[in-house]
Amino acid sequence: MLEIDWAVVVVHLATMGLAYLLAIPIAWNREVEERSAGLRTFPIVSVSACAISLLGIDVLQDADASARVIQGIIAGIGFIGGGSILKSAEGVTGTATAASILAVGAIGIAVAWHRMEIAIGISILTFATLTLVGRWKPGT
Repeated sequence: MLEIDWAVVVVHLATMGLAYLLAIPIAWNREVEERSAGLRTFPIVSVSACAISLLGIDVLQDADASARVIQGIIAGIGFIGGGSILKSAEGVTGTATAASILAVGAIGIAVAWHRMEIAIGISILTFATLTLVGRWKPGT
């Protein structure tokens, strides 16, 4: 029978929880701006990227295999982000949302690898860019 290491369970749940929390400011911004993705999508992407990375780290224990796991996560996130970009007669919308989806995926990966300085930096810089830099954009 498979034995459960409860200490590992707690660490992994806490790790995924941190990935979730660091995605919330970005999700909140996209929700307030009434974009195509928001409070549900962003935390799920971050937690999923974190969980898949944790599986790769724990199960594969090989740098090349872990790199391929990260590559797969990024490809999948690109697919999700691509769906948020829309072209119309008025122009193109959704590029900031697509970039933000990539950012929260990177947050999840960074948290899984215990690179909290990167995860926190991405969260702060992405949120600041969405909230502050958008004010300087012509037409907003």
